[in-house]
Amino acid sequence: MKLSLGFSPCPNDTFIFDALIHHKIDTEGLEFEVFFDDVETLNQKAFRAELDITKLSFHAFAYVAEQYALLDSGSALGFGVGPLLICHKENFIRNSDHLSPDLKVGIPGRYTTANFLLGIAFPHLTNKQEMVFSAIESSLLADQIDLGLIIHENRFTYTEKGLHKIVDLGSFWEQQTGCAIPLGGIVVNRKLDRKTMEKVNRLVKKSVEFAFANPKSGLEFIRLHAQEMSEEVMYKHIDLYVNQYSVELGIEGRKAIDTMFTMALKKELIPPFKQSIYLIP
Repeated sequence: MKLSLGFSPCPNDTFIFDALIHHKIDTEGLEFEVFFDDVETLNQKAFRAELDITKLSFHAFAYVAEQYALLDSGSALGFGVGPLLICHKENFIRNSDHLSPDLKVGIPGRYTTANFLLGIAFPHLTNKQEMVFSAIESSLLADQIDLGLIIHENRFTYTEKGLHKIVDLGSFWEQQTGCAIPLGGIVVNRKLDRKTMEKVNRLVKKSVEFAFANPKSGLEFIRLHAQEMSEEVMYKHIDLYVNQYSVELGIEGRKAIDTMFTMALKKELIPPFKQSIYLIP
């Protein structure tokens, strides 16, 4: 049985899925057709229910919870891993408490968790321009935007380019909730039969466990898709986003996700959903 699988080319995702798609573990008769896309493209594919299994932002997941269920494995949650709001002009740092609503903010997608957090922390910043996450830094340097919301490996490189942090939205979330920040998860299409969905969950967990046990096994695959990163930066990226929550959510992981959705529903930032978001009760 062949299933379509979408995830990003970022090191955390290629680290997680290397063993699965390269048969370093027993895939129990399943084959995978892989699609590499940035997270907002994956969000849009989820809205169209194009893929059997996909990575997506937790913000976007709220809009497709009727079509997809969240796997217990593969998620990206953590402390100190949130998106950063950055700038090129240092005066924005000095006036961070009074940022003008006219400022143009480059965001990595409307339905990213990063944009959700920006809306919580700075609801008046509504002049947003969607772009691929990797283009935000260059757009700041070219003064095409005033502020940039960065995710993924860009949090390791922005200072080298002369850019400056205004606020760490992950720290903001942690101070507000005391929870890990839910960034993205792996979901499975509910059209699949229950046995297959549970098999997928089991295999993703085995793939993560294999990666932890053999961290350099997927090095060439990870490097192939990384954005001109050194090995040191690649593994910093992996260490930041792949952790115990990626093996299984556990009580604390679910608490963080539930807190996010409860807050978003209260603020009417997402639509209500009728059934459990989780595959595993």
